[in-house]
Amino acid sequence: MNKGESLGALRKAVFLDRDGTINEEKNYLHRIEDFSFIPGVPLAIKRLNQAGFLVIVVTNQSGVARGYFDLADVRRLHDHVASCLASEQAHVDGFYICPHHPEAGQGIWRKQCDCRKGAPGLLLQAAEQLHVDLSRSFMVGDKDADMEAGRRAGCTPLLVLTGYGSETARSVDPTIGRFASLVEAVDFILRQDGNHTVTA
Repeated sequence: MNKGESLGALRKAVFLDRDGTINEEKNYLHRIEDFSFIPGVPLAIKRLNQAGFLVIVVTNQSGVARGYFDLADVRRLHDHVASCLASEQAHVDGFYICPHHPEAGQGIWRKQCDCRKGAPGLLLQAAEQLHVDLSRSFMVGDKDADMEAGRRAGCTPLLVLTGYGSETARSVDPTIGRFASLVEAVDFILRQDGNHTVTA
């Protein structure tokens, strides 16, 4: 928070993992033709937009570090996601990417960084840039790393059972909320927020 910025200016947010949470899990997804939303996701994001939440995608993309694709490929895919959401009157407020890997990375991408989930760096960066109140925000994902990043950032972590979520559920903290998909997680978030607005 900048000096002189009031607490009232901070906004609530829902941080979303990408692969396995928003879209069907595909190993090292980078081609537009391989992208498909998990059913119900565009409307779920639209509901968060309508309820006044910032929607922020935070995604580990070690395929960049491994040399499988580059940042331009990631950005093209995210432009496609944004376009698909816009056709459903929904939007993402920011895409935040970690392109690093501490062991498998090549060149400048091989590093121990603070942005690879479960470190909280992507969430903290987004919170600073977009003026997010982390204590009123949620992190939704399908992996232990998502839960850890959310916890360390001061958000409420929520596990979805899509993607790797069913596998993760066997080891994750049992106090963390578990939901069949982002659709049900958003239902829970809006109940917690006291906002039940839905516009088809």
